[in-house]
Amino acid sequence: MRLKSNHVLHMVALSVLFESVFILITIGVSLYYSDGALIGLLATFAVMAGLGGIALWISGLKPTDPSRRESFFSVVMVWFAISAFGMLPYLFTGAIPSVVDAFFETVSGFTTTGSSILNDIEALPKSLLFWRATTHFIGGMGIIVLVVAFLPFFKIGG
Repeated sequence: MRLKSNHVLHMVALSVLFESVFILITIGVSLYYSDGALIGLLATFAVMAGLGGIALWISGLKPTDPSRRESFFSVVMVWFAISAFGMLPYLFTGAIPSVVDAFFETVSGFTTTGSSILNDIEALPKSLLFWRATTHFIGGMGIIVLVVAFLPFFKIGG
């Protein structure tokens, strides 16, 4: 599939930068509780903000108008990107050392399924518990936006 514009990269970059703001808040929680996750969270923020900023710079500050195909592809890539970057706090802190398990935990949060690979969730550092709750919050807001955006399209009243 050949894309004609920079829309997909632009949307992914904005989403990763948006996610990095929540990592900053999580860093604050780690500082408050001194829970030992600070270095991993700082590394996560550096990767997110760095790569998100570079991607935004490459895509340009004003993307072109997307086609329908690019819009659908953007949604898929944004979900994948926020999940891939969202697992970094678990990996960088060593709380969940397996990439597959960390990815599952993050996707579970962003999709608000509530599933977990963790046996003792409360054993996580408080900042990672906050990050886990934040992924559920972002996922819940995403579902609400999806419903509000698509129900009128299908002519379903609420």
